[in-house]
Amino acid sequence: MPAASLNTNEQGTSHPNTAMAEPDCGRTAKMRVYSDAYLSEETGDVGGIELAVAEKNDSTIDALLFIYEGAPNDEAIPLSGGVANKYVTLQGNWVEHLVEYPSKKEIVQRHFVRVEGKLGSAAFQGDLKIEGLAFPEKARLKQVPQIWLCNKRGNPATKTP
Repeated sequence: MPAASLNTNEQGTSHPNTAMAEPDCGRTAKMRVYSDAYLSEETGDVGGIELAVAEKNDSTIDALLFIYEGAPNDEAIPLSGGVANKYVTLQGNWVEHLVEYPSKKEIVQRHFVRVEGKLGSAAFQGDLKIEGLAFPEKARLKQVPQIWLCNKRGNPATKTP
């Protein structure tokens, strides 16, 4: 049974969620960020999704998808794709490194990620699909100034699960 997760993108960087590196706020500073991140009052866990997008002049988009599952995770899933009439299609691979306990054996899982939806000035609304995971398919993310990890207050919206 996996107890700790090491998340990596296709470039191969990794670190455990429990000993995170300082977030790279610079890589998202010039991107539009959409979020539904929240802090659970009951457990203190961070949950939700954030999508940082950078539109290019040629109708292509580069994006970073952040998934928070209990702990803040600054390892983004790199996505790329296109935009037409504010409708985006993005895709990429999420390489997840898990450590199985008590054997401490490393398990590598690859998940194909696809994001489709309408990208507006105030919100993103669409479908997020992560192959092999029970994951919410519908998402509504509102535009925020920066990713949660770069929020100086350190407080996303608080909600009770």
